[in-house]
Amino acid sequence: MGNTFGKLFRVTTFGESHGGVVGVIIDGCPPCLEISEIDIQKDLNRRRPGQSKITTSRQEMDNCEIVSGIFNGLTLGTPITILVHNKDFCPQDYDEMKSKFRPSHADWTYETKYKTRNWQGGGRSSARETIGRVAAGAIAKKILKQFNNVEIISYVKQVKNLRAVVNPNKITFEEIENNFIRCPDQKVARQMISLIEDIKKSNDSIGGVIECVVRNSPQGLGEPVFDKLEADLAKAVMSLPASKGFEIGSGFKGTLMTGSQHNDEFYIDSTGNIRTKTNRSGGIQGGISNGENIIIRTAFKPTATIGKKQKTVTSDNIEAILSSKGRHDPCVLPRAVPMVDAMVALVLCDHLLRWQAQCKILK
Repeated sequence: MGNTFGKLFRVTTFGESHGGVVGVIIDGCPPCLEISEIDIQKDLNRRRPGQSKITTSRQEMDNCEIVSGIFNGLTLGTPITILVHNKDFCPQDYDEMKSKFRPSHADWTYETKYKTRNWQGGGRSSARETIGRVAAGAIAKKILKQFNNVEIISYVKQVKNLRAVVNPNKITFEEIENNFIRCPDQKVARQMISLIEDIKKSNDSIGGVIECVVRNSPQGLGEPVFDKLEADLAKAVMSLPASKGFEIGSGFKGTLMTGSQHNDEFYIDSTGNIRTKTNRSGGIQGGISNGENIIIRTAFKPTATIGKKQKTVTSDNIEAILSSKGRHDPCVLPRAVPMVDAMVALVLCDHLLRWQAQCKILK
């Protein structure tokens, strides 16, 4: 039913926005990985609501609880279950949405498909579902770090027409976490925050772009033809709430180049390894990672739930006016950064296990 992601490293999320708990079951995690709730909590704290003046005012600590799959601090190789209890309920804020569909939200499509829906905060279509993804991503990142010191770093590249200047090959985690918006260009970050504050005051929302760089990526990840690495990365980030676009490497700018301008020429580095002089491919060629930095970008639309009055219809097919009262992010980007990190980690971890199973068994 679309609630499970991955083939060997399999992640199933569960729970609704205003239900008792949300969480994840992770199947296929290798045994003997040292993991704790503290490791997972670090990423959940970056994703949680109420963390700054430019995010939703919902107050959730999102404390995680591991209830299976780990013993004496080590993974067992059995399914890992992680729970997070919802605390800050305000279902009354959504009474009007019981019968009125929010424009550009999932209300109408869920209703027309399932003939029923959880209208309190959006149910499964709420970004609270991503708690499970981020928790699983924390484990995937630890596997990747231990295997090849793989580093996954995402940051806000653009908010509306404000675009940061960032060198993805040199940016650090500390620079990203130095402000509310998670943009390492400090000057542009201040402008972004000011713009979001103005948008929030007007009961509106705004979107933008998150860029992600993977450093120390192993060579050989990806399964042509239908499971190319960039195809799985695209599916992963495009499954996130509010995502609307995907680019890798040169992206759409590559359409303005000739082949001779775009091709990444090869050379032998000082250690005898094959490298590319440029990286317009974004670290993936023929659907397989080549060891260069993987660089992707994901576009996120403005949050659908806003406080402004909008025209809509009801479940009884009557035209109406809706002014949403629910708590929402004026811009999803700051909290979407750890979500992108997580989804990229899940894809790479899954492909790492598949590469090991297929290509290393006879070597």
